[in-house]
Amino acid sequence: MAESYRIAVIPGDGIGKEVVSIGIDCLKTIQELLGSIMFELVYFPWGSEFFLKHGKMMPDDGLKTLAEFQAIYLGAVGDPRVPDHVTLHGLLIPIKMGFDLYAGLRPAYLFTGVESPLVHASEQGIDIVVIRENSEGEYCPIGGRHGRMEHHLAVQTALFTKTGCERIITYAFEYARAKKRKKVTSITKSNAQIYGMVFWDEVFKEVASRFPEILTESKLVDASCHDVVRKPEAFDVIVASNLFADILSDLTAAIVGGLGVAPGGSFNPR
Repeated sequence: MAESYRIAVIPGDGIGKEVVSIGIDCLKTIQELLGSIMFELVYFPWGSEFFLKHGKMMPDDGLKTLAEFQAIYLGAVGDPRVPDHVTLHGLLIPIKMGFDLYAGLRPAYLFTGVESPLVHASEQGIDIVVIRENSEGEYCPIGGRHGRMEHHLAVQTALFTKTGCERIITYAFEYARAKKRKKVTSITKSNAQIYGMVFWDEVFKEVASRFPEILTESKLVDASCHDVVRKPEAFDVIVASNLFADILSDLTAAIVGGLGVAPGGSFNPR
């Protein structure tokens, strides 16, 4: 009997619909070739169009509905008619945090025949995996806006817990070990963010001591962006906070041909 998987399909907005369509074709091909696996696909029209009609990116019971599935295939969110923070915090972030999908994984590999914007990249090769902390950090909805007119102010608080930092950093090392990769690079801005990022550095050092066979380094995010462009071959596995890994994973995707050839996934390894 074929093994069956229920997948919630959310094409979302813009290019997401086109990309998801091609991905579904791939799933159907896998199903035909293997014969021992089946995908039950259920589509949901959630996203910006849904928001414009109903005032929300998904129904109030959206997470409860998605909990019935084994995977969620989401295309993209974003529409010029809807503020970006509304689309992000209305769909993608609630899914990640609601299901504790704390690990974000995006490989960036330069395939043969794909042209990189970097000179000599094909000679050196690019093979980077960015691992992102998805559940806390800079994207926690903690803060607010206060006052009026010239006295108006906004406060945005980043949250870093020992549990959150330790589990994503541990996963980065476990991934490196399982995939026989040689180095894990932690990227922060601990020279400026003296509490949360210094705390992250301390946890990284503590976890790294349990994986003596793997090389480690800690770098600042601005220098890392410089080096990803200048010498991408120096990176192997990168682990970083929600914000920094979000930015870095788009940068690493750009140097291997764009987001179309650098898919990402969010999951709970435990």
